[in-house]
Amino acid sequence: MNALQSVETPSYNPPRSRQKQHPKQQTKRCTRSNRALAIEIAIKLIANGILSIAALAALVRLLPYQFSQQSKLQEIRLEVNETEAEVHTLRSNFNRYFDPTQAKKVMQEQSPRLDPNQRRIVLMPDR
Repeated sequence: MNALQSVETPSYNPPRSRQKQHPKQQTKRCTRSNRALAIEIAIKLIANGILSIAALAALVRLLPYQFSQQSKLQEIRLEVNETEAEVHTLRSNFNRYFDPTQAKKVMQEQSPRLDPNQRRIVLMPDR
């Protein structure tokens, strides 16, 4: 019978590099790079911590100033509202004083004189 025979192919082994490192040298490099990385991370953490503390200190110093400015702003808003009400009153009076239809009425209010068609009425208390 015909049996299949396995054909062995020669395996190719690439030539080993001459600069093969010993395991001790690899671990030394890893620990050196790990230490350098750890030092770099520690420096970054310290720098960020200092910046965070400085930012918090600035916020703590600015909060009282912000509160005082808010109270001043509230006072100014109240004054603005009062002034707007006064301006509204003055404008309405101004329009009334210069309205030709109400000129006669305003003149009577401003002076003690009466309209010639009007008579004074004086009420006397009962005895």
